[in-house]
Amino acid sequence: MFPNLEAEMARKRITKGDISKFLGVRYATVIDKTKGKSRFTIDEALKIKTHFFPNCSVEYLFEINEHTA
Repeated sequence: MFPNLEAEMARKRITKGDISKFLGVRYATVIDKTKGKSRFTIDEALKIKTHFFPNCSVEYLFEINEHTA
């Protein structure tokens, strides 16, 4: 669903577990959000960008891949 986010996570070796711990949500919640079953809030997206990917834009990280949406 978010190929740019997934690619940046792989480059920096950041796991969905890392993101779930940082946001204080269940691991399954992050899985659901990255698969498009539920949505990231604006606050969550900004926190992820600021903490893990300060050199990337929110628009880039959370660009939706229409083929997997």
